[in-house]
Amino acid sequence: MRPNHPPIIQIVGYKNSGKTTLLAALIRELRSFGYRIGTAKHDAHSFEIDYEGRDTWQHYEAGADAVAITSADKSALIRRAPAALEELAGAMPEVDVVLAEGFKDAPFPKIVLLRGAPDLELADRLAAVIAVAVRFPYRHPAIPTHHADDVAALAGIVRAYLPEAPRR
Repeated sequence: MRPNHPPIIQIVGYKNSGKTTLLAALIRELRSFGYRIGTAKHDAHSFEIDYEGRDTWQHYEAGADAVAITSADKSALIRRAPAALEELAGAMPEVDVVLAEGFKDAPFPKIVLLRGAPDLELADRLAAVIAVAVRFPYRHPAIPTHHADDVAALAGIVRAYLPEAPRR
């Protein structure tokens, strides 16, 4: 039985490890197989997707607890509350997989990016690590390890956690 969200695969690592670069490359690679991709990003700081003067900014600044906007080609929702990764993924029923950047403590399959030897503990500390991506000479003794630029190999690992590629 399908959970109330699409499959979630996390891309995790320390700051400046290349998470966004790898995630973007995985999006392109998985789309080439016909998958529809959703993404979710954990930001350790406050973020802004709206800006001063816009109608939705005025709604939020006036105190609205949630502000939504939609147009012919996109929609967005801003709430005054954090959301769990499962909740974010549940808001994307039209996608085949959600690639999540960050959310280290979430329980989903993870690709861990390691910048160098000081980061090695991360792959052993986190749960549900399915692959390690590196930019330095290293091979984890128990987890498949690939160079961070070997997107085809890393996408192959991700695809093992997904249903067969849809025919579109």
